[in-house]
Amino acid sequence: MNELFSESSPYLLQHAENPIHWKSWNPESLKRAQQENKLIVVSIGYSTCHWCHVMEHESFETDEVAQLMNNHFISIKIDREERPDLDAFYMKAVQLMTKQGGWPLNVVCLPNGSPIWGGTYFPKENWMEALKQLQGLFTTDQSRVHEFAEQLHEGITLLSGVPNAKETVTSLDELISKWKKSFDWEYGGYSRAPKFMMPNNLSFLQKYGYLNQDETLLNYIDLTLTKMVWGGIFDTVHGGFSRYSVDHKWHVPHFEKMLYDNAQLLSVYADAYKRTKNPLYKTCLEKTISFLESELSNGEGGFYSALDADSLTKDGILLEGAYYIWTKSEIENLIKEDFYLFEQVFNINDFGYWEDNYYVLIQNQPLENIALNNNIPLSELAAKKIKWERALLDHRKNRSQPRLDDKTLTAWNALLIMGYLDTYTALNNSEYLRKAKEICAFISDKMWSEAGLFHTYKNGKATITAFLDDHAIFIAALVMLYENTLDENYIKQAKQLTDHCLDVFLNTETQFFNFSSDHENEIITNSIEIEDNVIPASNSFMAQNLIKLGILYENTHYTKLGQNMVESIKKQIDYASAYSNWLLADLYLSSPTELAITGPNALAETLAIKQQILGKTAVFGTTIESTIPFFKNRYDSKETMFYFCTNQSCQRPESEAAFLEQHTL
Repeated sequence: MNELFSESSPYLLQHAENPIHWKSWNPESLKRAQQENKLIVVSIGYSTCHWCHVMEHESFETDEVAQLMNNHFISIKIDREERPDLDAFYMKAVQLMTKQGGWPLNVVCLPNGSPIWGGTYFPKENWMEALKQLQGLFTTDQSRVHEFAEQLHEGITLLSGVPNAKETVTSLDELISKWKKSFDWEYGGYSRAPKFMMPNNLSFLQKYGYLNQDETLLNYIDLTLTKMVWGGIFDTVHGGFSRYSVDHKWHVPHFEKMLYDNAQLLSVYADAYKRTKNPLYKTCLEKTISFLESELSNGEGGFYSALDADSLTKDGILLEGAYYIWTKSEIENLIKEDFYLFEQVFNINDFGYWEDNYYVLIQNQPLENIALNNNIPLSELAAKKIKWERALLDHRKNRSQPRLDDKTLTAWNALLIMGYLDTYTALNNSEYLRKAKEICAFISDKMWSEAGLFHTYKNGKATITAFLDDHAIFIAALVMLYENTLDENYIKQAKQLTDHCLDVFLNTETQFFNFSSDHENEIITNSIEIEDNVIPASNSFMAQNLIKLGILYENTHYTKLGQNMVESIKKQIDYASAYSNWLLADLYLSSPTELAITGPNALAETLAIKQQILGKTAVFGTTIESTIPFFKNRYDSKETMFYFCTNQSCQRPESEAAFLEQHTL
């Protein structure tokens, strides 16, 4: 029978009515496969995955496929967001076999869980034919199958470690020059489709461009950020970014909205607003937060994971983007006499057309141009735009809403803490600081106990021991909370979790951190995550954490470990886009600069500095006589002082911040 009805994962529950006898990943499922000597089908996806839904409908909901799988296989469903360790292991297997990967991820394994074949989406007939052939091979030639599995496992083990370093290190200038060749100078982002936003790439490039006064690079950043907000990938009606666009102009998104994208993009747009004061960026920040709080808040202080790409049409058909797309007649009925302006702003024309008489709203020129061309005040057009968006939102609320992935993940919520804090300092809105503190309190109260940190939370219960990314990103968020409040409880929590990571995650052989502390099944190779992707690698966050905590606590073990991790990675970089969070750490290490602010007004002075974009300087403050070593002999209860140090050489202390104007922070 199908056992998924007892699970809490939205993705697993989506499959609970399938005729396939799905099981979750657990020791009992693996034991049963070995007892019955059956191959295992491991099928991995997530609740907002469009092609997962397609394969479910075509194959997993059919009796024909169910009969084949139930008779000859033990079938296991995995939510990749609940078990990123398993997803990483089986993804490496598929990448070795097929040179590509994605979701749904479908792998056939030996009874012990060792992979022998796999791929992503399969049409029904292809899927059934493959399963029949594999079952036949397993029945007639098990030794050959086991030999292949062993060879594949060796390859996965190699991929799961730290790659060998190159003999020479490519300079950062060379890496940036090579990186620029992949830029799309018309619409921003990269010259390819589908087009992902890659927030951490944008964050590094913006800070690097600012530090080095590279106007070409900053122009590229502004082009990208503007085209993204104008594009259909950003929901101008209610805020929030979709995961990627299927085209090169950010027009038609894959309509799922993920917490991790929006959390990181808050930080990117906050830096951009600090740098330019462009009101478009402010609007983007406020709309994105409005979306997050209205659609993803779990009501307890934390945030849910995602909204699905698919939703029901008025005819009850599940369609990608149905909640977000418009016909021309719909818009005309809503906007009425202003439609002639609306169609110019949002391109209800060939440029904004999608398919099947539907449009996805997209801008391609500033409101100033349209106001000028129509001889109306800019303020009037801007007010109309706000009015139109409200009308569309009110109408859209009557549609069937996208499905919600209502699990709360520690790592993704920690990213949102940082997004809120960056927006707080950009817009000087204390409500965003309050929200950041609220998320932290939720994680501390609901997802952290004497047993340790947990990975996921739903229905009042935290489950699954936290992975390295949960620890690393939450540590980074705690450090950032300390930087923005000077409350030492946050930094003490960060240090406690860091010491825990050193105890249970550090791989003493490689001097990097394993993704998991342990496994219930020995077949799964513990991976070392080093490449920065849509979410940066957990090890790159740990390197940054160690460097910052090393400064504060003058802990040479932290400092040396963090520095060595970064230096090791620099020796293997070919494409900088895969290591942007490491390069953010290197911005500090290449020219170490620290600023200590102590005294009664230290918090106000710290926040004033944080209202500008910070590229490389570690800024820490205290309003009390702290026991943290970094502040030793630097506190005066009567006067606020600034201690500026470069390469471990400190200038004489200053009582006014004006001297910082001669330094790039």
